[in-house]
Amino acid sequence: MELNTDNFEQEVLESDLPVAAYFWAEWCGLCKTLTPVLDELATEYEARIQVGQVNIDAHPALTNEYRIRDTPTLIFFHKGNVLRRLTGDASRSHLEEMFEQMAEIAEEQD
Repeated sequence: MELNTDNFEQEVLESDLPVAAYFWAEWCGLCKTLTPVLDELATEYEARIQVGQVNIDAHPALTNEYRIRDTPTLIFFHKGNVLRRLTGDASRSHLEEMFEQMAEIAEEQD
């Protein structure tokens, strides 16, 4: 899901499911390796976590609001709150662990 200033509040902050907001850039080498992994996890966790992408160059207001200084940055939200933030590279197993933790936290809060 493509996130932007027009849909961020509805798709992320007001979502009933946890949302992993992925801040990336075309020129980011690490983003090119992380994006396919996140696409796979989005499919695997689609019933428990939504994944959305924010192109930092196209949406500087969101980039500034969430203080994105490095790419890639992944921020997990649930019910408008930031649960966790990860900046830089991460292995698939680490990301799977994070997704599972966020899904469990969200289920406990519901």
